[in-house]
Amino acid sequence: MNNPIDFVITWVNGQDPAWRKERTRYSPSGGEDNSECRYRDWGLLRYWFRGVEKFAPWVRKIHFITWGHLPKWLDISHPKLHLVRHEDYIPSKFLPTFNSCVLEIYMHRIEGLAEHFVYFNDDMFPLLPLKPELFFVSGKPCDMLAFQPVVANPQNPVMSHGYLNTALILCKYFNKRENVKNRPWNYFYPGYPPLYFFYNILELFFPLYTGFYTIHGPSPFCRKTFLEIWEKEEVYLTAMSHDRFRSRNDVSQYMFREWQKLSGNFHPRNVQRYFSYYNIEEHNIRLNRAIRNQKSRIICINDDLKAGNLEQIRREIQSAFRAILPERSSYEC
Repeated sequence: MNNPIDFVITWVNGQDPAWRKERTRYSPSGGEDNSECRYRDWGLLRYWFRGVEKFAPWVRKIHFITWGHLPKWLDISHPKLHLVRHEDYIPSKFLPTFNSCVLEIYMHRIEGLAEHFVYFNDDMFPLLPLKPELFFVSGKPCDMLAFQPVVANPQNPVMSHGYLNTALILCKYFNKRENVKNRPWNYFYPGYPPLYFFYNILELFFPLYTGFYTIHGPSPFCRKTFLEIWEKEEVYLTAMSHDRFRSRNDVSQYMFREWQKLSGNFHPRNVQRYFSYYNIEEHNIRLNRAIRNQKSRIICINDDLKAGNLEQIRREIQSAFRAILPERSSYEC
């Protein structure tokens, strides 16, 4: 491959006693997002590695970001595996951190990271073969530029603030109407989903950015994007790095992703067609069926469950993955 592609994945074992002790020590007094579902492990990581090996064997390197704990089954000597602890790439003055946004904004500092990489949350899993062209074409990330208003969600105000923070930073460098005029096909690419195609038309009536739609799936990045934004917004990004838990001051990796799109450094494509998104619920018939039937190339399994029979849910989802990925990967001891 002329442009090798790396994968980056963040993972936390929310049941690790040492990690929980440290989290308790720094637990916020209020206002931050410290919900248990942010750190819950469903025992699915081995199926992510099995899926990558089976469906994306072309990946050059996997950068596995962890607080320090490791799955017992993981073969840390695997030649494609690079273990990255928080202290390996995040300045020590911001550690320990339990803020996924902080983990994301420093990814460009990972030693040996390729110029082109795809970032996975640990709730995103390959279910079918993936080609490199799904993520990059001619060195540009494949993505979809679409507007979507920031939603004031009282159930998750931290997330709403994050979306608004992203729009406020981007509007400093990009004029909405000029950007649409200069790059119309980035906004009105014929292959985009009809709903978001019309969203973009309606948004033209508003002179300022109201927000952006970003598919909740793996994010393709150019490392140079992070370097460029850090050069311009070092003060802001450094300030938010002090927040050990998700807070209303944050921006996430989505701000970097939108920057790529507004600057024209992306290849327009309806990326939504390759992904499906499910919330873990009390009963997960649709989710388990989607896994077993491999309905999408990549699936996102979002954990927002406040209560339930967690062990039964865990066994059912693991069983669904085991049905399509029964064989151990070379990443397993």
